[in-house]
Amino acid sequence: MFPSSDNAFSPSSLFSAYASLTGFLMLFRSMLHDFVPEQLRTYFSTLLDRFFTPKSKTLTVIIDENFGSNRNQVFDAAELYLRSKIGPETERLRVGKTPKQKHFTISIEKGEEIVDSFEDSEVKWSYVQSEKEKGEQVKRHYELTFEKKLREKVTSSYLTHVVAESEEIKRSLRVVKLYSKDLYVTEDDDGCAGGNWGCISLEHPSTFETLAMDPNAKKKIIDDLDRFLKRREFYKRVGKAWKRGYLLYGPPGTGKSSLIAAMANYLKFDVFDLELSSIYDNGELKRILLSTTNRSILVFEDIDCNAEVRDREADDDQESKNNNNGRVTLSGILNFIDGLWSSFGDERIIVFTTNHKERLDPALLRPGRMDMHINMSYCTGLGFRTLVSNYLGLDGLNHPLCEEIERLVDSTEVTPAELAEELMQDDDCDVVLRGVVSFVEKRKVERSKAKESVSICNDDDDDDDEKQSVCTNGMRNRKKQAGRRKRRGARNVNARTYLQVGM
Repeated sequence: MFPSSDNAFSPSSLFSAYASLTGFLMLFRSMLHDFVPEQLRTYFSTLLDRFFTPKSKTLTVIIDENFGSNRNQVFDAAELYLRSKIGPETERLRVGKTPKQKHFTISIEKGEEIVDSFEDSEVKWSYVQSEKEKGEQVKRHYELTFEKKLREKVTSSYLTHVVAESEEIKRSLRVVKLYSKDLYVTEDDDGCAGGNWGCISLEHPSTFETLAMDPNAKKKIIDDLDRFLKRREFYKRVGKAWKRGYLLYGPPGTGKSSLIAAMANYLKFDVFDLELSSIYDNGELKRILLSTTNRSILVFEDIDCNAEVRDREADDDQESKNNNNGRVTLSGILNFIDGLWSSFGDERIIVFTTNHKERLDPALLRPGRMDMHINMSYCTGLGFRTLVSNYLGLDGLNHPLCEEIERLVDSTEVTPAELAEELMQDDDCDVVLRGVVSFVEKRKVERSKAKESVSICNDDDDDDDEKQSVCTNGMRNRKKQAGRRKRRGARNVNARTYLQVGM
């Protein structure tokens, strides 16, 4: 069949050999189908594939949109996480926006891939979407592909990293809500709490950067908030409810409300504004507080204006005399703040504000109820420097009048709200700062006269008509001045802060 010599190959001999080999293979294939069972042929075919097909070095994890009957948390986390990983190599994107969103939502289109790195290892994400058929919903999933040797790292560390990063992104994009019982609930109040709470978006611009506070005081508050957020397991281990109480006290116009807004914007916590005077009794107070959500700030403004928190002994006596008299009592407030009901919910911050700390019952102020006492006092030179930067866009160190004003502010009692009003009087910085100098000097003289009047009244025990007249007029003038300051004071700027930290 084959030539005897190696050099004797010719086209005719090659064609003859090819025809003979083809005939043999056809005969072998026919005999294989006729005499060898199909199951045995499949077995040998699979066995040959194992020997001659190279093994894959990658592993693919499917992340479906739904996990059983519930949403798949990993899918939602991946969808949010991958938005921050879209690079210039991506060819197709989806863009959308709802009426309430401030920013566009960008996501990858089906078939697109994103390569991500984690601890010097690379993984590849692919978005897959099935075609919609009649009567069926579109099925979506992500495919995560990586080397098999990275399986343990991906399933234990990387996916945990993706979920954690997505939570951080969600927190940064979250719109803070302000809840009140005085607002009507509408269909647009998405995400509102139960209990007939109405809500609006909290668009207060206050942040810790814009607060006219001592920098060290701001740092202590921020550090305390950060420590609170990280201590979930700590609170569980020591047997305490995961909550924190803050008492903001000081004169009007020192920025108590602004500090609350700054805390909410920093933590991305919703704010629940509670008015005790509008609550009928302890039962209603309990129902209202139980309807609030986790990761929220519960605010009781001007708590000293409620007689219930002033005298606990009288409160208990009145309650024992008439249990049917519907009203909120100090005992009811304390039981929710620090009693068995305080364990309801997680990551709760309770804030009380007052202009007169001394009027409050001591039981309300102890650590465990009000853990941090923040004295919102008068403005300081450093606080004024922040105000100048906010209102005039100046660095206080670069203007000759600012140093003089800072010395004056440190030596007198003037609120940030009063200074903020003066800084808005003109567009010319020099005119404004000269006006501030005049205002603070005038306020310093008024304070000195008021202190002299008080000193005369306290030191003189005689019934001298002239001195009595001085005392009376001085007290009357101070009341008038306080009334004017109260009307002018805007409660939107912070002040010098003194901290007393409880356990």
